[in-house]
Amino acid sequence: MQVILKEDIQNLGYKDDIVKVKDGYGRNYLIPQKKAIVATPSAVKSLQEELKQRAKKLAKIKAEAEELAAKINGISVQVAIKASENGKIFGSVTPLQVAEALAKQGIEVDRKILNIPSIKELGQFKAVAKLHKEVSAEFDLNVVAEA
Repeated sequence: MQVILKEDIQNLGYKDDIVKVKDGYGRNYLIPQKKAIVATPSAVKSLQEELKQRAKKLAKIKAEAEELAAKINGISVQVAIKASENGKIFGSVTPLQVAEALAKQGIEVDRKILNIPSIKELGQFKAVAKLHKEVSAEFDLNVVAEA
């Protein structure tokens, strides 16, 4: 029996794979648990159309991420924070502060995608924005004392 998996199943396959399983396993476990559907010709055709549309959407999202990465790569972002006279900062630099500094430069990013090193003193650091699972952008983070 051939089935189309609706979720990842260990040692069997990944979501949207068409796999061959024993009749009893398919009828008694996979289908009642809604982990798979029978691979009828119409279901296979529907799956192929869905995958094609999903690929177009994913390509569009990736292209937008690459466009944003081109804007972010190599820019320098300055964050002002309270610091002592010898350069130690009070607290730490948060992704929210960096996202706000990027927004001031006209680049809107979610703070959750920013990967910032642990910063405990004033200076220049490298930060990374993970825009897509295959696209990331690196930029300079300049931490200065508040006036």
